[in-house]
Amino acid sequence: MAPTVMPADSIMFNAPVKARASDVNVFYGAKQALMGINLDVPEHNVTSLIGPSGCGKTTFLRCFNRMNDIVDGCRVEGSITIDGVDIYARNQDVVQLRARVGMVFQKPNPFPKSIYENVAYGPRIHGMAANKRQMDEIVIESLTRAGLIDEVKDRLDSPGTGLSGGQQQRLCIARAIAVKPELILMDEPCSALDPIATAKIEELIDELRNNFTIMIVTHSMQQAARVSQRTAFFHMGELVETGLTEQIFTNPKDTRTQAYITGRIG
Repeated sequence: MAPTVMPADSIMFNAPVKARASDVNVFYGAKQALMGINLDVPEHNVTSLIGPSGCGKTTFLRCFNRMNDIVDGCRVEGSITIDGVDIYARNQDVVQLRARVGMVFQKPNPFPKSIYENVAYGPRIHGMAANKRQMDEIVIESLTRAGLIDEVKDRLDSPGTGLSGGQQQRLCIARAIAVKPELILMDEPCSALDPIATAKIEELIDELRNNFTIMIVTHSMQQAARVSQRTAFFHMGELVETGLTEQIFTNPKDTRTQAYITGRIG
């Protein structure tokens, strides 16, 4: 049975394209991991990337902040643009790119610093606050947006690593949004969390899309149906099908998508 999807009136139709992948190929040495990927990522939407393990979802996600650059032997071909600008251009400042493109990983990874300093780290590096008052405002706003402020407001000097798993992941989200990125990448952000913490993260994702464009890799089709407006199905390094989440789950065009959704492959 296909997962229940959100109602169509919650989807931003005709949203402008925030990011675009055109004919993207990725190689690890001689092995090709992604083949000719074309995908538009609409602004202020959540786009889910689904598919079996090893199909290229995370590799594709990492193309958008050039994290594949640090993998030995990895080569990216094709074009990826954000707001029409090629992020693989020779004059692209990768540090600035990663300020524009936030990343939340599968396992919460707070820095071994205080809760406050976890959030302040990025804004401090990028010179976003002229004084402590401005930094305080950024930290409080980020923790508020991440739905964490009420739980930590009295212990901002405590270690971020002392929080629960779900709280740590929301701290990592606060850290990501503190530098005001335009695009947020999430690589299975709930896979290490319990159902209650997962529900909080999913609610947060739905709120964040009002201010950010989000791409999320998930193995959970139910999660993709709950949080995303658009879904892209990957299989064996190919983008098989993409479209509105409701259409992908209720009326897929490709037999491979149908087989995955119904559990016959994957």
